Amino acid sequence: MRIGELAARAGTTTRTLRYYESRGLLPARRGSNGHRAYDEEDLRLLRQIRMLQDFGFELEETRPFVECLQAGHPAGDSCPASLEVYRAKLAELDACIERLNGIRDQVAGQLARAERERADLARAADAPDAAAPRCELSAHTAQEPARHNHG
Repeated sequence: MRIGELAARAGTTTRTLRYYESRGLLPARRGSNGHRAYDEEDLRLLRQIRMLQDFGFELEETRPFVECLQAGHPAGDSCPASLEVYRAKLAELDACIERLNGIRDQVAGQLARAERERADLARAADAPDAAAPRCELSAHTAQEPARHNHG
């Protein structure tokens, strides 16, 4: 198949395919007419690359999977180098999840503190002779500060 058909079937652009070719991820074969020629195996490579990129893998991280398929393995993730990339990605994801959990804990702590303070304000407002808590600027507090004459 020609480059336009491969791009359409893979759901990408011819520009992307040329880029993959320049990076050595897609073989650069030419037909007798000089046009790029691709087959179903190339489509399989592209689908592997796209799936991995959808999972958050960088383009270069897909190389061991592509090479595994090109070596004739039935799956791109059955080679030792591919397995190592999976392990590295899982470690990266675990670290990201750990950071996000830390941030989540901080936000939850801030929310709990804010809710306690709001409840304290509400209780104080219910006390006899208590001024109502204000969460907005009133006309009085928004006025320009008094000017002092120092001279």
